[in-house]
Amino acid sequence: MGRKTVALSLDEDVYKRYKEYCNKKHIILSRKVEDFILKELEKNERI
Repeated sequence: MGRKTVALSLDEDVYKRYKEYCNKKHIILSRKVEDFILKELEKNERI
């Protein structure tokens, strides 16, 4: 399956803080967002 580029509107301070966190932990920000979305979908499918 391919990758899709999307635009998000986030609070600038929250974005900067989380981006720094991801950089320090060597985490890919987009993958964390993808993980969050998948977890939300899985929770919804169990309902």
